[in-house]
Amino acid sequence: MRVLIVDDEPLARGAIRRLLASFAHVEIVGEADSAETARARVANLQPDLIFLDIELGGGSDGFDLIESLERPPIVIFVTAFAEHAVEAFAVNAVDYLLKPVEPARLEAALARASRQLALAALPPGPGVIELRTPRRTLFATPAEIVAISADGDFTRVFVAGQSAMMILRTLGHFEELLPTPPFVRLGRSVLINRDRLRGLEAPTRSTGRLMLDGMAHPLTIGRAATARLREILASDKA
Repeated sequence: MRVLIVDDEPLARGAIRRLLASFAHVEIVGEADSAETARARVANLQPDLIFLDIELGGGSDGFDLIESLERPPIVIFVTAFAEHAVEAFAVNAVDYLLKPVEPARLEAALARASRQLALAALPPGPGVIELRTPRRTLFATPAEIVAISADGDFTRVFVAGQSAMMILRTLGHFEELLPTPPFVRLGRSVLINRDRLRGLEAPTRSTGRLMLDGMAHPLTIGRAATARLREILASDKA
């Protein structure tokens, strides 16, 4: 795994470098102390993974760097500020480590990055599905896909532990692509992974809320979809 360390503090870069020395599969290909230098390093070195601080100085931060890259490498944020975690995962970071970094947390983050690289190396197909937007590409197995909902000409794809992705594909496209079971279509606008369903609430007569493993918040569905799901659950008990 080819790694670039981006942090404006030399001591912080050194701390990450020392921690990574114990991982034989990691090669540190370079370092950068600013967003500008990091852009050049990414272009020249083509790293698989960036360890990226958020506060970089010079008027740019780690989020600015990611936004400026056409196809960013995998990113693990390393920062002293816990309040940016939600924003970090919204840009598809595989992990968010707080300084000082604990070796066990680093090992877990590297394992996630290795898995993402392995999936990206596989061709899309029944075992791996490519989800692509203009700014982001994610490779996921069917088991990782939690739910898909129609949104006009787009579909909103929910992958476990990731922010939702707006894909220019129809719901029918994914229905043909994904295995049945565990995927079931609930009416015209929702497709869910039945294996990830953990609960159903009906706060009103016209809506239902699904608790799904891998999604932080419930998924709201309409009356017809709620009725269809109740039929499926009843048939499971029969």
